[in-house]
Amino acid sequence: MQANFVIELGEKAQVPIISFSASSPSLTSIRSSYFFRATHDDSAQVNAISALFHAFRWREAVPIYIDNEYGEGVIPYLTDALQAVDVRVPYRSVISPSATDDQIVAELYKLMTMQTRVFIVHMFSSLGARVFAKAKEIGMMSEGYVWIMTGGLTAEFLSSPNASITNTMQGALGVKPYVPRTKDLETFRIRWKRKFQQDNPDLVDAGLNIFGLWAYDAATALALAVEKAGTGNLGFQKANVSSNSSTDLSPLGVSLNGPNLVQALSNITFKGLTGDYLFDNGQLQSSAFQIMNVNGNGGRAIGFWTQTEGIVKTLNSKNHMTANSGSNSDLSTVIWPGDTTSVPKGWEIPTSGKKLRIGVPVKDGFSEFVKVTRDPSSNTTKITGYSIDVFDSVVKALPYALPYEYIPFAKPDGEPAGTYNDLIYQVYLKNFDAVVGDTTIVFNRSQYVDFTLPYTESGISMIVPIVDNNSKNAWVFLRPLTLDLWVTSFCFFIFIGFVIWVLEHRINEDFRGPASHQAGTSFLFSFSTMVFAQSNFPFPFEFFFFC
Repeated sequence: MQANFVIELGEKAQVPIISFSASSPSLTSIRSSYFFRATHDDSAQVNAISALFHAFRWREAVPIYIDNEYGEGVIPYLTDALQAVDVRVPYRSVISPSATDDQIVAELYKLMTMQTRVFIVHMFSSLGARVFAKAKEIGMMSEGYVWIMTGGLTAEFLSSPNASITNTMQGALGVKPYVPRTKDLETFRIRWKRKFQQDNPDLVDAGLNIFGLWAYDAATALALAVEKAGTGNLGFQKANVSSNSSTDLSPLGVSLNGPNLVQALSNITFKGLTGDYLFDNGQLQSSAFQIMNVNGNGGRAIGFWTQTEGIVKTLNSKNHMTANSGSNSDLSTVIWPGDTTSVPKGWEIPTSGKKLRIGVPVKDGFSEFVKVTRDPSSNTTKITGYSIDVFDSVVKALPYALPYEYIPFAKPDGEPAGTYNDLIYQVYLKNFDAVVGDTTIVFNRSQYVDFTLPYTESGISMIVPIVDNNSKNAWVFLRPLTLDLWVTSFCFFIFIGFVIWVLEHRINEDFRGPASHQAGTSFLFSFSTMVFAQSNFPFPFEFFFFC
């Protein structure tokens, strides 16, 4: 709200307004050519945060933000970035700037009853420190929880760490703009620390976060712009207003050199403490973000993110990436809340939540799909089968908790309580939340419930009676011999006999004599070679014709 007011004054007086701390994306909508944002827009970091969700395969997130324009400004951009990587935002936790400790604890307890365990904190550092302190008190900084801080909190808490604050957020992640370590920056830090201790001998903390570096670069940019625009005409043209004006701002004059100064600032380019410094449409452009992990008395860098390359472990000297796979393997080992290196799955079964009531059929036969077994001694019911295994596997693969219980559709004596149609209708009556079993998808049932896609293929079959017309007599072996086969065999019989006669009647006396005797001998030999396996037949061509 302060920035909006000052920007309007700058527009009216035609004086450039430079802010190194107004990071709310809502200020971008103010179309003022006299406003220069010498800091990163909060919306620039949302893709870095969504990249963490993609790398660790979390599927739900709850933003915890302050209830003012600063907190609300980034939420639409953050939600869009999360949805782009298939992350759902089931709830938004809004905390008032004036919230008491009891109100903060009440809101945190509300979050504990939900299944989501990944929280994104975006608020002022004073309120953020109280939220983390209360979260630690009630056990929300333990194993299984994930806390991610936006750039403002990360810069405030980790640039000059305070042990009393960092102890309450051990294992949290944070993103902050990356500032390359240069010789000029180290020299400036030494000079800054020496000057700070001279001016504040009673204070030990001489840390300078990125907002201080942006302030120094903004002052440098303004000095260079003034030198370029010149100082020949620094006056104001007074406005013509009546003497009875209702506000003190009415006589505000118009700068004579303001437009020239705006033009000079827009074209300024130099190497600042935070890197390459230039304005694009009045906005300072972001280059890379550093991903931090809170451990011990401070934070350690575990990786980087840029718009072009995504998440990587290191940057080279030219600020280009050395790898690009976008997975958690591109980050150094993260120590999560609870002092563990096991990646939290991002959800837990809520402490108080409704279990889904899953109805299963009770029947005789086809127990391979669903089988309900009751143990009278322990009064327990065991439900097994292929359909049950499929459902259990699907639920286990979900990226969030889904508590459920199987309820047999049976009478108190264990007998089936009705048909499959009756069971399906119980879902429509809201007695069951779902039904698992070998339930056939038919039209009348689909009018009351929705079915999943079939996971088994039964196909279409028909059962019909058949009449056995096969004869049982002794000549049944002749049925495979068709007329064509009989004719072919007879022709070969005649042909073999003729060939034998041609080859034998000149040299073999058995093939001489009357014509009937020669024909009979030839056909007898032909018949024997086709039917019998001869071993001592007197004719020399037996083997040839048998083969």
